[in-house]
Amino acid sequence: MLKDGTYRAWFTTPLAQGTGIAHVAGDRIWGCDSLMNYSGTCQIDGERFTAVVYTKRHTLDRPTMFGADHAKLLIEGTCDGKIGRYIATAEEAPGILLDGTLILSEEEGLVEEPVTLEPAFDPAKLRKLPRRRTA
Repeated sequence: MLKDGTYRAWFTTPLAQGTGIAHVAGDRIWGCDSLMNYSGTCQIDGERFTAVVYTKRHTLDRPTMFGADHAKLLIEGTCDGKIGRYIATAEEAPGILLDGTLILSEEEGLVEEPVTLEPAFDPAKLRKLPRRRTA
């Protein structure tokens, strides 16, 4: 089941490949990668999910996954816990198939520093300096 949370996303098409972040909350999905922002809606039915996601380019330095600055993605996939697999098509790029993987990000608990007990300061235990001789 595709759970609410943040996912790391890996995806590839014959034109390009990339990674990004996707957030799922209820029936909403949104995220970004190094070239595009995306947002849309998703429907979850057990392990299967579908989504309609709209993409918009924000960086112009290399080709997008579908070769378009804007796209409407139709996504179908399955998720059996922490890992989801999906395929997507874009109306703007007929015949190009995107293959992707989602991995649920989990908050890592903070590791506490081990507590080391230092002995209490006791001035009586300090080394004594030799006395000065006075003439």
